[in-house]
Amino acid sequence: MLRNQATALLQYEHIQTTVPRAKELRPYVEQLITVAKRGVAAGGAKALHARRTVGRDVADKDVLKKLFDTLAPRFAERPGGYVRILKAGFRRGDAAEVALVELVGSEFDPKKAEADQAAKSAAKGEGKGLGGRLRRAAERVRGRKADEDEGGSAVHERTRAVTKSTAKPRQTGRSGGNKGS
Repeated sequence: MLRNQATALLQYEHIQTTVPRAKELRPYVEQLITVAKRGVAAGGAKALHARRTVGRDVADKDVLKKLFDTLAPRFAERPGGYVRILKAGFRRGDAAEVALVELVGSEFDPKKAEADQAAKSAAKGEGKGLGGRLRRAAERVRGRKADEDEGGSAVHERTRAVTKSTAKPRQTGRSGGNKGS
């Protein structure tokens, strides 16, 4: 779990997790960054040894490259404290305390990321929220407006058929108790 979270943190520079996991993750990631930083500073065979040492814990080669090429030089002058933990409230399902874990210097802004995501989806012409997702799913199932009628609405013949109700209405005045008494 720590390896996967460390890889995600180094890749995206911020993740959201529970507070106890965040507290366990911080020294783990800081040690990886320290080893990478020392390897970059030493160069030569020590750099290769540092890359292989960190490579045991970070399996993704792109993340490993990012760590040694961009993150380690960013923290070259910093003596430690590469990871920041910000408490973000409580999770809705089980009320676990949640924290945002980020690398110092990345300063992730959730409002900016949300605005960027909204701009991308608006450029694609996608609807927001559940309604847009349902419309896209319905279009995939139906075959992308292939069966539009003259009115412009995609209506299938089988949806036009009227269904007959087979349930009996409740009869009033009767109970399941004694009959005839």
